[in-house]
Amino acid sequence: MENRDSNSFQNGKSFSRRKFLSSSTIAGVGLSLNPFSMWANTKGNDTSQGKINKSQQQNINPDKRRLGNLEVSPLGLGALSVVGFYTGGVRDQYKVNKLYREAYDNGVTFFDTAEVYGPLISERQIGEAVEPFRKDVKIATKFGFDINPETGERGGLDSNPKTIRRAVEGMLKRLRTDYIDLLYQHRVDPNVPIEDVAGTVQDLMKEGKVLHWGLSEPGLNTIRRAHAVEPLTAIQNEYSPWTRNPESDVLPLCEELGIGFVPWCPLGYGFFADAINENTRFSEGDFRIILPRTTPENIPQNLQILYYIEEWGLRKNATPAQITLAWLQAQKPWIVPIPGTSNSVHLRENLRANEISFSKEELKEFDLGLSKIEIVGAQNAEPVMAAMGVEAPIKK
Repeated sequence: MENRDSNSFQNGKSFSRRKFLSSSTIAGVGLSLNPFSMWANTKGNDTSQGKINKSQQQNINPDKRRLGNLEVSPLGLGALSVVGFYTGGVRDQYKVNKLYREAYDNGVTFFDTAEVYGPLISERQIGEAVEPFRKDVKIATKFGFDINPETGERGGLDSNPKTIRRAVEGMLKRLRTDYIDLLYQHRVDPNVPIEDVAGTVQDLMKEGKVLHWGLSEPGLNTIRRAHAVEPLTAIQNEYSPWTRNPESDVLPLCEELGIGFVPWCPLGYGFFADAINENTRFSEGDFRIILPRTTPENIPQNLQILYYIEEWGLRKNATPAQITLAWLQAQKPWIVPIPGTSNSVHLRENLRANEISFSKEELKEFDLGLSKIEIVGAQNAEPVMAAMGVEAPIKK
């Protein structure tokens, strides 16, 4: 969920601190929805399964990482940017094809999308883009909303079994495939027991339509309950240098249960990609207008964390984006960030994070420095926060 296109900004010069590093490195309207609508209107070929022990979570191939039993590239590519989540509108398909094929040529084998991105548009884009090498990559997508499969009109959260099945059938067509490598519940439905969700996904696995599954932003008890029915492959939560709450609860639980972890928005909506400064004013429709940490009054203080990361960039000859992604990868060998972009230059910049490492001592020093910087503003917009950490109802 990252985008650094320059047309995201108005008023004032948006200088880029990335430029002073570039000599030594690799040089929308929102969704077709109101930014809030993704969370509003809520209702009151590896098929091996089983619990993964900790040794199985370690890297077998240094160019790959494991989410549970699923082997993927160390960095994935998120697909929200190409539908114009920030500005710029939906990207032309030929540009999406070029971007995703370049990503594949550079070792990316993990692509993340969702039914609600568009809605329905992103899956079609990704399906066409990766079709030539579909068998060589892993596609993750997400269900969890009441979306009309014909019009794309969406209501609130809905993870009833019939809705899940309808969603998956549509996903398979849009993605031009007969199986989904990793299927997430996008957000926990407060009206559907997670056992019913897990049971439905389990049936889809038996039918060969889904190979692995996961949850995004679930409550901790919901993770345990879901995993007990059908072992989870991955948890996808927001995680970045200014959103570190997964470290206290979700990551330890993932390690205990052998579940991989996928940070969404790893670059803080472009903040750690050096796309925001004191003069930034967002275009109408850009989600970041209502993001508490990127309001005009909060940006100046929050830039202190970016400046800190830039200092590390000087030490390691890297951009802030590369340092941020490498830092996330250094936390655990089973963490795979999925920065999004619609820009080839930013894609190549992000991928160099795979070449950057932190020693244990450096990681400790880096974390200590982060802990001393005050972050102002809530983690995310209120409607988004309301859908995080939700516990599914108890099955009666």
